[in-house]
Amino acid sequence: METREELGEFLRSRRARLRPEDAGLPSYGGRRRVPGLRREELAQLAGVSVGYYTRLEQGQSPNASDAVLDAVARVLRLDEAERTHLYSLARPKPRARRRAARPEQVRPGVRVMIGSFGDVPALVMGRFCDVLAWNPMAHALMAGHLDFDSPNRPAERPNIARMLFLDPHTRELYADWIRKARATVADLRLIAGRYPGDPALTGLIGELTVGSGEFAKLWAAHTVGDCGTATRTYRHPVVGTMTLMCELLALPEDDGQRVAVMNAEPGSPSEAALRLLADLTATSSPAAGPDMF
Repeated sequence: METREELGEFLRSRRARLRPEDAGLPSYGGRRRVPGLRREELAQLAGVSVGYYTRLEQGQSPNASDAVLDAVARVLRLDEAERTHLYSLARPKPRARRRAARPEQVRPGVRVMIGSFGDVPALVMGRFCDVLAWNPMAHALMAGHLDFDSPNRPAERPNIARMLFLDPHTRELYADWIRKARATVADLRLIAGRYPGDPALTGLIGELTVGSGEFAKLWAAHTVGDCGTATRTYRHPVVGTMTLMCELLALPEDDGQRVAVMNAEPGSPSEAALRLLADLTATSSPAAGPDMF
Protein backbone atom coordinates (compact mmCIF):
# COMPACT_ATOMS: atom_id res chain seq x y z
CA MET A 1 0.00 0.00 0.00
CA GLU A 2 1.23 3.51 -0.83
CA THR A 3 2.28 5.53 2.19
CA ARG A 4 -0.32 8.25 1.57
CA GLU A 5 -3.10 5.65 1.45
CA GLU A 6 -1.77 4.14 4.66
CA LEU A 7 -1.73 7.58 6.30
CA GLY A 8 -5.36 8.20 5.32
CA GLU A 9 -6.55 4.86 6.64
CA PHE A 10 -4.60 5.32 9.87
CA LEU A 11 -6.06 8.78 10.54
CA ARG A 12 -9.60 7.66 9.67
CA SER A 13 -9.29 4.67 12.01
CA ARG A 14 -8.13 6.95 14.85
CA ARG A 15 -10.98 9.40 14.20
CA ALA A 16 -13.49 6.56 14.22
CA ARG A 17 -12.62 5.49 17.75
CA LEU A 18 -13.36 8.92 19.30
CA ARG A 19 -16.81 10.21 20.14
CA PRO A 20 -17.44 13.99 19.99
CA GLU A 21 -17.94 14.11 23.73
CA ASP A 22 -14.55 12.42 24.24
CA ALA A 23 -12.98 15.44 22.55
CA GLY A 24 -15.03 17.98 24.52
CA LEU A 25 -17.60 18.63 21.79
CA PRO A 26 -21.35 18.67 22.47
CA SER A 27 -23.27 15.54 21.55
CA TYR A 28 -26.68 16.12 20.06
CA GLY A 29 -27.75 12.49 20.14
CA GLY A 30 -28.92 10.49 17.19
CA ARG A 31 -26.98 8.10 15.02
CA ARG A 32 -24.06 9.44 13.02
CA ARG A 33 -23.61 8.39 9.42
CA VAL A 34 -19.89 7.99 10.06
CA PRO A 35 -18.65 6.87 13.50
CA GLY A 36 -16.28 9.03 15.47
CA LEU A 37 -15.06 12.57 14.88
CA ARG A 38 -15.76 14.23 11.56
CA ARG A 39 -12.94 15.86 9.63
CA GLU A 40 -14.27 19.33 10.31
CA GLU A 41 -14.49 18.60 14.06
CA LEU A 42 -10.92 17.35 14.19
CA ALA A 43 -9.70 20.33 12.16
CA GLN A 44 -11.47 22.72 14.53
CA LEU A 45 -9.94 21.11 17.60
CA ALA A 46 -6.46 20.99 16.01
CA GLY A 47 -6.64 24.63 14.93
CA VAL A 48 -6.28 24.04 11.19
CA SER A 49 -8.61 24.50 8.25
CA VAL A 50 -10.80 21.66 7.07
CA GLY A 51 -9.15 21.84 3.65
CA TYR A 52 -5.67 21.55 5.15
CA TYR A 53 -6.60 18.59 7.32
CA THR A 54 -8.31 16.89 4.36
CA ARG A 55 -5.14 17.25 2.31
CA LEU A 56 -3.12 15.82 5.21
CA GLU A 57 -5.43 12.81 5.43
CA GLN A 58 -5.10 12.33 1.68
CA GLY A 59 -1.31 12.38 1.90
CA GLN A 60 -1.03 15.68 0.03
CA SER A 61 0.76 17.67 2.75
CA PRO A 62 4.28 16.20 2.93
CA ASN A 63 5.61 19.34 4.62
CA ALA A 64 3.22 19.37 7.57
CA SER A 65 4.85 21.14 10.50
CA ASP A 66 5.62 19.62 13.88
CA ALA A 67 2.96 21.91 15.37
CA VAL A 68 0.25 20.57 13.07
CA LEU A 69 1.18 16.92 13.54
CA ASP A 70 1.43 17.38 17.30
CA ALA A 71 -2.00 19.06 17.37
CA VAL A 72 -3.57 16.23 15.36
CA ALA A 73 -1.91 13.66 17.61
CA ARG A 74 -3.20 15.47 20.70
CA VAL A 75 -6.79 15.59 19.44
CA LEU A 76 -6.68 11.93 18.42
CA ARG A 77 -5.12 10.99 21.77
CA LEU A 78 -2.29 9.08 20.14
CA ASP A 79 0.15 7.28 22.39
CA GLU A 80 3.91 7.44 21.80
CA ALA A 81 4.00 4.55 19.33
CA GLU A 82 1.04 5.95 17.37
CA ARG A 83 2.63 9.40 17.31
CA THR A 84 5.85 7.92 15.92
CA HIS A 85 3.81 6.08 13.29
CA LEU A 86 2.00 9.28 12.31
CA TYR A 87 5.30 11.08 11.75
CA SER A 88 6.67 8.15 9.72
CA LEU A 89 3.63 8.18 7.44
CA ALA A 90 3.29 11.96 7.16
CA ARG A 91 6.97 12.38 6.35
CA PRO A 92 8.05 9.24 4.52
CA LYS A 93 11.73 8.88 3.76
CA PRO A 94 12.67 9.22 0.10
CA ARG A 95 12.83 5.80 -1.43
CA ALA A 96 16.40 4.87 -2.12
CA ARG A 97 17.36 3.29 -5.40
CA ARG A 98 16.65 -0.39 -5.00
CA ARG A 99 19.61 -2.72 -4.84
CA ALA A 100 19.69 -6.46 -4.71
CA ALA A 101 18.59 -7.25 -1.16
CA ARG A 102 21.27 -8.93 0.92
CA PRO A 103 20.25 -11.32 3.68
CA GLU A 104 20.48 -9.78 7.12
CA GLN A 105 23.46 -10.83 9.16
CA VAL A 106 24.12 -10.92 12.90
CA ARG A 107 27.29 -9.29 14.11
CA PRO A 108 29.68 -11.81 15.69
CA GLY A 109 29.60 -9.93 18.98
CA VAL A 110 25.80 -10.15 19.14
CA ARG A 111 25.90 -13.86 18.34
CA VAL A 112 28.39 -14.42 21.15
CA MET A 113 26.21 -12.34 23.49
CA ILE A 114 23.07 -14.43 23.06
CA GLY A 115 25.13 -17.60 23.43
CA SER A 116 26.47 -16.32 26.74
CA PHE A 117 22.95 -16.19 28.23
CA GLY A 118 23.25 -19.92 28.88
CA ASP A 119 20.03 -21.24 30.42
CA VAL A 120 18.10 -18.06 29.56
CA PRO A 121 16.27 -18.13 26.19
CA ALA A 122 17.56 -15.40 23.87
CA LEU A 123 17.28 -14.74 20.14
CA VAL A 124 17.98 -12.06 17.54
CA MET A 125 15.14 -10.79 15.33
CA GLY A 126 15.68 -9.02 12.03
CA ARG A 127 13.91 -5.84 11.04
CA PHE A 128 10.87 -7.79 9.78
CA CYS A 129 10.75 -10.37 12.62
CA ASP A 130 12.90 -13.06 10.99
CA VAL A 131 14.86 -15.13 13.52
CA LEU A 132 18.50 -14.42 12.63
CA ALA A 133 20.00 -16.40 15.51
CA TRP A 134 18.91 -18.12 18.69
CA ASN A 135 20.56 -19.93 21.54
CA PRO A 136 19.60 -23.55 22.31
CA MET A 137 17.17 -22.47 25.03
CA ALA A 138 15.21 -20.09 22.79
CA HIS A 139 15.02 -22.81 20.16
CA ALA A 140 13.83 -25.38 22.71
CA LEU A 141 11.24 -22.98 24.14
CA MET A 142 9.79 -21.57 20.95
CA ALA A 143 10.46 -23.88 18.05
CA GLY A 144 11.94 -27.24 18.98
CA HIS A 145 10.03 -28.75 16.03
CA LEU A 146 12.19 -26.71 13.62
CA ASP A 147 15.81 -27.24 12.65
CA PHE A 148 18.14 -25.43 15.02
CA ASP A 149 20.31 -24.25 12.12
CA SER A 150 17.42 -22.80 10.07
CA PRO A 151 18.25 -19.15 11.00
CA ASN A 152 21.62 -19.64 9.29
CA ARG A 153 19.89 -20.37 5.97
CA PRO A 154 18.18 -17.13 4.81
CA ALA A 155 15.61 -18.92 2.64
CA GLU A 156 14.47 -21.04 5.60
CA ARG A 157 14.63 -18.55 8.44
CA PRO A 158 11.72 -18.78 10.86
CA ASN A 159 9.66 -15.62 11.09
CA ILE A 160 7.93 -14.82 14.38
CA ALA A 161 4.79 -13.38 12.74
CA ARG A 162 4.52 -16.18 10.19
CA MET A 163 4.92 -18.82 12.89
CA LEU A 164 2.36 -17.14 15.12
CA PHE A 165 -0.40 -17.11 12.51
CA LEU A 166 0.44 -20.06 10.26
CA ASP A 167 2.21 -22.63 12.47
CA PRO A 168 -0.16 -24.63 14.74
CA HIS A 169 2.74 -25.56 17.08
CA THR A 170 3.39 -21.88 17.81
CA ARG A 171 -0.29 -21.13 18.22
CA GLU A 172 -0.55 -23.79 20.93
CA LEU A 173 2.53 -22.44 22.68
CA TYR A 174 0.89 -19.18 23.81
CA ALA A 175 -1.75 -19.46 26.53
CA ASP A 176 -3.10 -16.03 25.53
CA TRP A 177 -2.57 -16.32 21.80
CA ILE A 178 -4.85 -13.44 20.82
CA ARG A 179 -2.97 -10.95 23.04
CA LYS A 180 0.33 -12.02 21.47
CA ALA A 181 -1.24 -11.83 18.01
CA ARG A 182 -2.52 -8.28 18.57
CA ALA A 183 0.87 -7.15 19.86
CA THR A 184 2.68 -8.69 16.89
CA VAL A 185 0.37 -7.07 14.33
CA ALA A 186 0.68 -3.70 16.09
CA ASP A 187 4.46 -4.06 15.98
CA LEU A 188 4.34 -4.89 12.25
CA ARG A 189 2.28 -1.75 11.65
CA LEU A 190 4.94 0.34 13.34
CA ILE A 191 7.64 -1.38 11.30
CA ALA A 192 5.71 -0.81 8.07
CA GLY A 193 5.73 2.93 8.74
CA ARG A 194 9.51 2.88 9.12
CA TYR A 195 10.13 0.86 5.96
CA PRO A 196 7.41 1.95 3.50
CA GLY A 197 7.17 -0.10 0.34
CA ASP A 198 9.86 -2.62 1.27
CA PRO A 199 9.19 -5.67 -0.93
CA ALA A 200 10.14 -8.21 1.75
CA LEU A 201 7.75 -6.70 4.28
CA THR A 202 5.01 -6.24 1.68
CA GLY A 203 5.37 -9.89 0.71
CA LEU A 204 5.16 -11.03 4.34
CA ILE A 205 2.03 -8.97 5.01
CA GLY A 206 0.43 -10.24 1.82
CA GLU A 207 1.20 -13.85 2.72
CA LEU A 208 -0.27 -13.45 6.20
CA THR A 209 -3.35 -11.62 4.93
CA VAL A 210 -4.13 -14.40 2.47
CA GLY A 211 -3.21 -17.23 4.83
CA SER A 212 -4.93 -16.03 8.00
CA GLY A 213 -8.32 -14.37 8.32
CA GLU A 214 -7.43 -13.46 11.89
CA PHE A 215 -4.34 -11.59 10.72
CA ALA A 216 -6.34 -9.80 8.01
CA LYS A 217 -8.90 -8.61 10.56
CA LEU A 218 -6.26 -7.39 13.01
CA TRP A 219 -4.27 -5.68 10.25
CA ALA A 220 -7.36 -3.81 9.06
CA ALA A 221 -7.79 -2.29 12.56
CA HIS A 222 -4.58 -0.21 12.10
CA THR A 223 -3.49 -0.76 15.70
CA VAL A 224 0.06 0.45 16.31
CA GLY A 225 2.30 -0.56 19.19
CA ASP A 226 5.89 -1.25 20.19
CA CYS A 227 6.61 -4.73 21.56
CA GLY A 228 9.10 -3.78 24.23
CA THR A 229 8.24 -5.56 27.48
CA ALA A 230 5.64 -8.21 28.22
CA THR A 231 4.90 -11.10 30.55
CA ARG A 232 3.64 -14.16 28.67
CA THR A 233 2.49 -17.62 29.66
CA TYR A 234 3.80 -20.49 27.55
CA ARG A 235 2.32 -23.99 27.34
CA HIS A 236 5.41 -26.00 26.53
CA PRO A 237 4.73 -29.54 25.25
CA VAL A 238 7.39 -31.11 27.50
CA VAL A 239 7.89 -29.05 30.68
CA GLY A 240 4.38 -27.63 30.95
CA THR A 241 3.13 -24.12 31.65
CA MET A 242 5.49 -21.33 32.60
CA THR A 243 5.20 -17.56 32.81
CA LEU A 244 8.20 -15.63 31.52
CA MET A 245 9.16 -11.96 31.48
CA CYS A 246 10.08 -10.98 27.94
CA GLU A 247 12.35 -8.02 27.18
CA LEU A 248 12.91 -6.77 23.63
CA LEU A 249 16.11 -4.76 23.24
CA ALA A 250 16.90 -2.70 20.15
CA LEU A 251 20.35 -2.89 18.55
CA PRO A 252 20.85 0.74 17.42
CA GLU A 253 23.74 -0.07 15.08
CA ASP A 254 21.96 -2.89 13.25
CA ASP A 255 19.06 -1.29 11.33
CA GLY A 256 16.02 -2.61 13.11
CA GLN A 257 17.46 -5.75 14.66
CA ARG A 258 16.35 -6.59 18.20
CA VAL A 259 17.31 -9.08 20.90
CA ALA A 260 14.56 -10.91 22.78
CA VAL A 261 15.37 -12.31 26.24
CA MET A 262 12.97 -14.39 28.36
CA ASN A 263 13.38 -14.84 32.13
CA ALA A 264 11.39 -16.46 34.91
CA GLU A 265 10.67 -14.95 38.32
CA PRO A 266 13.38 -16.24 40.73
CA GLY A 267 12.10 -19.01 42.95
CA SER A 268 8.90 -19.50 40.97
CA PRO A 269 7.51 -22.74 39.50
CA SER A 270 8.24 -21.20 36.10
CA GLU A 271 11.92 -20.95 37.00
CA ALA A 272 11.88 -24.64 37.91
CA ALA A 273 10.24 -25.49 34.57
CA LEU A 274 12.79 -23.39 32.71
CA ARG A 275 15.61 -25.15 34.58
CA LEU A 276 14.14 -28.51 33.61
CA LEU A 277 14.00 -27.38 29.98
CA ALA A 278 17.67 -26.38 30.25
CA ASP A 279 18.60 -29.82 31.60
CA LEU A 280 16.73 -31.53 28.76
CA THR A 281 18.26 -29.21 26.18
CA ALA A 282 21.77 -29.87 27.48
CA THR A 283 21.37 -33.58 26.74
CA SER A 284 20.31 -32.93 23.13
CA SER A 285 22.38 -31.82 20.17
CA PRO A 286 21.05 -28.42 19.02
CA ALA A 287 22.43 -28.97 15.54
CA ALA A 288 20.30 -32.06 15.16
CA GLY A 289 17.30 -30.56 16.92
CA PRO A 290 15.84 -32.10 20.12
CA ASP A 291 13.78 -35.14 19.15
CA MET A 292 11.51 -34.67 22.15
CA PHE A 293 9.96 -31.48 20.83
